[in-house]
Amino acid sequence: MTQAGKPVVIITYCTGCNWLLRAGWMAQELLQTFQDRLGGVTLVPGEMGGIFEIHVDKELIWERKRDGGFPDVKELKTRVRDRIDPGRDLGHLDRSADG
Repeated sequence: MTQAGKPVVIITYCTGCNWLLRAGWMAQELLQTFQDRLGGVTLVPGEMGGIFEIHVDKELIWERKRDGGFPDVKELKTRVRDRIDPGRDLGHLDRSADG
């Protein structure tokens, strides 16, 4: 937790795979959606081949190999929301495609 007591998201990405832009885009999406609830988003260059992990504080919420690729924006925001503010409505992301 930060000094303000807000959770921090850490995105570790593989430098050899050129996933910096993907990690940066995900950080931007999280900061835009949770700007009042996050203490920050940190990007960490990974040295292991193919690493892409997302932690909220010390809890691993996404791991590319374990979870099958990369999260789409809905899945990412839902997993972060469920850890930091479970009652929060994500607007259209919480609505089903059927209506």
